[in-house]
Amino acid sequence: MALLTLDEAKAQLNLTGDADDDELQTYVDAVTAPIEEFIGPVEPREVAERHDAESGRRALVLRTTPVLSLTSVEPLLDGGVSYAVDGLVLDPDTGEVRRRDRGWFRGLLLVTVQAGRDQTPTTVNLAARMLVQHLWRTQRPARGGALPGSGEDYSVGQPIPGFGYAVPNRVLELLAPYRLPPGVA
Repeated sequence: MALLTLDEAKAQLNLTGDADDDELQTYVDAVTAPIEEFIGPVEPREVAERHDAESGRRALVLRTTPVLSLTSVEPLLDGGVSYAVDGLVLDPDTGEVRRRDRGWFRGLLLVTVQAGRDQTPTTVNLAARMLVQHLWRTQRPARGGALPGSGEDYSVGQPIPGFGYAVPNRVLELLAPYRLPPGVA
């Protein structure tokens, strides 16, 4: 499952030929990072995180959300305790992992999960299309020398840290319902 396909981007840009496919594929590939920075993984992938429960913890809180499934919780050091996945409860949206028996986690642990989403929400796909359109238009001067997309239609208010003014307001508004909570990255 891809966040956005080349054919979807071409439809958004009303491109019918294949002359620009290689360049456009670069744009399609590039929009995943800023969108996932804002809303977390969209495309499913395996993620492994280290967690320190040396002093004991009732819950582990994953740094990567949303989560599709929990794969394993293994000790990082010899002699540590492994936790069976069927004995754990995962909240896929918050990334909180608890033991069913209400016990404590102990030790340095490697938690492996399948992060991402089962499906790309339609609104997120539309945001990706619009972001490709915005980035594509900044490279294609219109008649008279103005850059299409430089007007109010694609205005950019506050820059996103790490992405500057690359993401227009309308894309941010579409992504807002899926935005990661503060402190999650």
